[in-house]
Amino acid sequence: MDKVIFLDRDGTLNEEVHYLYRQEDLRLLSGVPEAVRLLREAGFKIVVITNQAGVARGYYTCEDVENLHRYMNNLLEKEGARIDAFYYCPHHPEYGVGIYRQVCRCRKPDIGMFEKAEENFEVDKAHSYMIGDKRLDIQAGKNYGVFSILVGTGYGAGLKEESDEKGEEPFYDFYAKTLVDAAEYIIARERRQI
Repeated sequence: MDKVIFLDRDGTLNEEVHYLYRQEDLRLLSGVPEAVRLLREAGFKIVVITNQAGVARGYYTCEDVENLHRYMNNLLEKEGARIDAFYYCPHHPEYGVGIYRQVCRCRKPDIGMFEKAEENFEVDKAHSYMIGDKRLDIQAGKNYGVFSILVGTGYGAGLKEESDEKGEEPFYDFYAKTLVDAAEYIIARERRQI
């Protein structure tokens, strides 16, 4: 069975850019190649799952998303890291145009992209993780049944602070300031479980 790290994209792997699709606007966050490399070396498959409402709104095309993902992987590969698969949701239930305006199973926090990944990976949920910077990422991971980590990049630190100020129970299973911190935590947790 495959141990899989499911990763959100924007705010988790790269700087948050409003409707990112151009290669020249892509900036990997500090430590991302190292984190991906550490997780791969620990035997994990790395899978990106990302909502891309910009397709639904007509701002860019599916081809643009796929080109950006190839470019991102080229950048990572230059640093000894690589994403095994990318899945994206091009739909939006309210703001979509044409065929992209629909309620779907793939849009996080639903689990359609995880299910799509199961066509290519034999996911071992007990040893797989979701990492993201938004509530919907964490909720998607929980809906799918994997341990879910809020990362402090992107919107994550602000969400944690807001939640803490309200005295809420954490909505995530673990909080990590960076993706490297998340990777190190996962690797240590897996060692303890062996």
